[in-house]
Amino acid sequence: MAGFRSLARQVRDGHNDLALRRYSLRKCLERFAPYGHRATWDHLCARAGFGPEDRSPDPARLIAALDELEAARAVWLAYETEFAHRRKQEKHDGLRSPGSTDDWHRLTWGGHGVAWCDDPHVHPTEPLADVLRKLIAALEREPGHCCPVCASTGIVWKDGLAHEPSAGPVCADCGIVVPQPVLAPRALVRARQFRALIPV
Repeated sequence: MAGFRSLARQVRDGHNDLALRRYSLRKCLERFAPYGHRATWDHLCARAGFGPEDRSPDPARLIAALDELEAARAVWLAYETEFAHRRKQEKHDGLRSPGSTDDWHRLTWGGHGVAWCDDPHVHPTEPLADVLRKLIAALEREPGHCCPVCASTGIVWKDGLAHEPSAGPVCADCGIVVPQPVLAPRALVRARQFRALIPV
């Protein structure tokens, strides 16, 4: 099974058939898809300017989508390296029990679903790397009362998410499932109250 870098090389290789290059970009999302596979694909297509069902997109647009995905992956890999170093130091210092951020991180190891978007057509419009930087910054500061990506306070609790955890706070504006460790207890209570107001 090819890894992310090998697939990225296939996307960039102008000698490859265009269908293979597009397929390889889709396969990259099996290795790294911050919003989930479908939402990340929708995002990349929109930002690069080709349709999700376009079977023969302009090769330059495929490369643009790959560039954005690689930039985001670099941000995430740097975070994971720092996270692993911190946990190693904490264990060395005798702190064996992971915190809530660590629990969240365990579910997103490898970068799949870091900023999960349950609706594949509702996701942030900013570059993926910028979204991940905002999310990481929020994980490293005190919990707040708004979405770490778009700063919206319109956060609602949703059950039946197609991701683990299967329920959580979702930003009504940018669509991400907001990591619970970045929200203050009062913000989580408010999100759960909004759930009661949403018709089922």
